Amino acid sequence: MQLKLVALTLSIFWPWWSFEGAVGDPQLFFLTFECSTVSARDLSNLHQNRNASFAALRSQVSNQSKHFAAAQSTSGSDPVYATFQCRNYLSNTDCTTCFDAAAANIRNCSTGNTAHLVYDGCILRYLNSVFLDNSIIFSSHTFCGNQTADESTAFGTVGLQVLMDLQIATPKISGYFAATKTHVAGGAIYAFAQCAETLTPDTCLNCLSNQLSNIQGCLPNTNGRAIDPSGCFMRYSETPYFADNQTTDISLFLKQGPGGSMRKWVTIGGGLAGALLVVILLSLFFWYRRSQSPKRVPRAYTLGATELKAVTKYKYSDLKAATKNFSEKNKLGEGGFGAVYKGTMKNGKDVAVKKLLSGKSSKIDDEFESEVTLISNVHHKNLVRLLGCCSKGQERILVYEYMANNSLDKFLFGKRKGSLNWRQRYDIILGTARGLAYLHEEFHVSVIHRDIKSGNILLDEELQPKIADFGLAKLLPGDQSHLSTRFAGTLGYTAPEYALHGQLSEKADTYSYGIVVLEIISGRKSTNVNVVDDDIEDDYLLRQSWTLYESGKHLELVDKTLNPNKYDPEEVKKVIGIALLCTQASPAMRPAMSEVVVQLSSNDLLEHMRPSMPIFFESNLRAP
Repeated sequence: MQLKLVALTLSIFWPWWSFEGAVGDPQLFFLTFECSTVSARDLSNLHQNRNASFAALRSQVSNQSKHFAAAQSTSGSDPVYATFQCRNYLSNTDCTTCFDAAAANIRNCSTGNTAHLVYDGCILRYLNSVFLDNSIIFSSHTFCGNQTADESTAFGTVGLQVLMDLQIATPKISGYFAATKTHVAGGAIYAFAQCAETLTPDTCLNCLSNQLSNIQGCLPNTNGRAIDPSGCFMRYSETPYFADNQTTDISLFLKQGPGGSMRKWVTIGGGLAGALLVVILLSLFFWYRRSQSPKRVPRAYTLGATELKAVTKYKYSDLKAATKNFSEKNKLGEGGFGAVYKGTMKNGKDVAVKKLLSGKSSKIDDEFESEVTLISNVHHKNLVRLLGCCSKGQERILVYEYMANNSLDKFLFGKRKGSLNWRQRYDIILGTARGLAYLHEEFHVSVIHRDIKSGNILLDEELQPKIADFGLAKLLPGDQSHLSTRFAGTLGYTAPEYALHGQLSEKADTYSYGIVVLEIISGRKSTNVNVVDDDIEDDYLLRQSWTLYESGKHLELVDKTLNPNKYDPEEVKKVIGIALLCTQASPAMRPAMSEVVVQLSSNDLLEHMRPSMPIFFESNLRAP
């Protein structure tokens, strides 16, 4: 019934809003933005020329399906010369979406006569002079992942060879781009290199050589990016970001050719010699470790290159005794998949025991099996730890670590309302983002939670957040968006594309996270109407947040129980802006959770990214 109400209400707003990019992936992970400190002489003229150039670029990208476009508008005192390039593995729709995002955000450079903005999927730049000869070079940027590859797979050695091959081959390929997939033990390295089409082959080679020297410092981390916004882009990752049918056979371009063979073989020879030495040392190291280690414990499951440890099995009688026969006095709460009880084991350790609803279909077994085999191997400080499980007849029970301070909603809306200071709230906001980033991008497979809400964020003894119930989420296949018609979220926190169409991606979690952040800042529940003087109803939380943001009155949203002298107003404004970015109407415009972590951790303000109006639909807010 609630879902029908959502659909009915959304249909009213549907004509002015669409989900363009909801299923595709325009790769809008933000990398860098630079705006010149040199102001235009005539701002009106600059903006007019910039708009004209951008319109011409978009026409080439959208109507002519170009991945590289150049345009200029030179009337008046402030001419604009612009180029746009998106990755060649992107579809025309995704390429256009990436352009739209870049064009919208680069306009935040309101006075500078030059600027560039880079996403994973595209680069947009403009200058006030001709740059097609690449006479003006911006500084390079390097971004390294924070996860180190298993050294036994020789990931670093193979990765270096892959990048050297791309450096050599890309300048020889028409269009200056190449994507490769190279197998390593238990997985693969996906790599891509690209130069601006206006460069000469020698200039492209020089640009990629510079980026190679930068990006190789990321190895053996599992991903890295190196960018010169004026000329070239290089990226590698163990996670696929283009389809296998988008790869390029670069073998023909690696053969001996004029001017490049000596450099190639000297470089490769040195690399192979170093690689051979590393392999020998690693082999000796692992042989020694195996000879000194006890017999390996049997493992239950294998996923990709990672073996998953078998889960601990609890006796039903022990759990029954620990929870006093699952008594109401021990009941901590109840969710969509069953009730949770506090249990005290024989050794005195407190645990949380989740008794799943009896399954009348086989789905409950599938979800239970998924949680047991995968989520028991999740180890992150911001995720509740699954300790073990129990099966008895139709009973399916999960045993979690016990969280002394229960859930976040008790501190925001319950008896403990007002007890959290700003620093504690900020730590909860950041910790929750880190937990979600781990689930989406750092675990063996991408896990979508689907039900992020304040009641599913638990707090330990030090009030550090841990996300609960993620084990019951569907897993997102690595090569496509997951479409699910089964609605499993909580209305009021659920992204509109999921609530209405069942379109499920990590960005649905991002939306829910944004709602939770607004709750943490305001101390208001998203599903409640604010009541002002004379019992007049004010807006729901998301609508009110946007209204205050748009009018520059951010701080009126802040929980009145917070001492204004105990928080930095600019920091609060920044966090509100991040929350609204997470609730953007189009999933493609929402940041990845890893990007949210970077934004929160940075001391910089969000001048390069500004949210647009979210979509509002009230019927979803009437859920309990």
